[in-house]
Amino acid sequence: MVVAPDPSERRFIARLQQRDEHAFNEFVLAFEQQVFRLVFRMLGRRDEAEDAVQEVFVQVFKGIDRFRGDAQLSTWVYRISINICKNRIKYLSRRYSEAQDELEPAAERGSLDQGSGVTTGELSRPDQVVMGRQAEDIVKRCIWELEPDFREVLVLRDVEDLTYDEICEITGLAEGTVKSRIHRARGMLKAKVSRALGGAI
Repeated sequence: MVVAPDPSERRFIARLQQRDEHAFNEFVLAFEQQVFRLVFRMLGRRDEAEDAVQEVFVQVFKGIDRFRGDAQLSTWVYRISINICKNRIKYLSRRYSEAQDELEPAAERGSLDQGSGVTTGELSRPDQVVMGRQAEDIVKRCIWELEPDFREVLVLRDVEDLTYDEICEITGLAEGTVKSRIHRARGMLKAKVSRALGGAI
């Protein structure tokens, strides 16, 4: 079931549609980190992610008048972000024939602690911290190596912690398809990480 905005969010959306400068500033502050996190997980490159974030906000500002409030604002923003990422991935796949190799260090711009199963918070010994960060980088790389259709649902579910209903609304997929893709994506990710770690998991 799609959740519509609550009254306070409707008022905020109305301010955006009235081109309230303060509302736009509030919007950017509220969404820039989560949009960056999402597009970076999808694109795997900081420079591309930063460009994509700018494009997301441009599209939001241009299209806010068309937003009818039949879903939460965050859901709409995620949908725009995913569509921009898909287009960018197609462009990058034509532009680059080699595998990408520029992944953000685990300590920068947040981590995959949520949903990835790889954390460093409880590691006490320095050598364990290093190993934990290396494993985290491997997980991030392996997520990027997934096909975009599987990558997007995995990121939305296991990194962004969205509900199945929200993912269906963002992607336009049926719930059964979403669940099937998430299940397959988790299996593929586990296999990739296991191979990268020498079969340790």
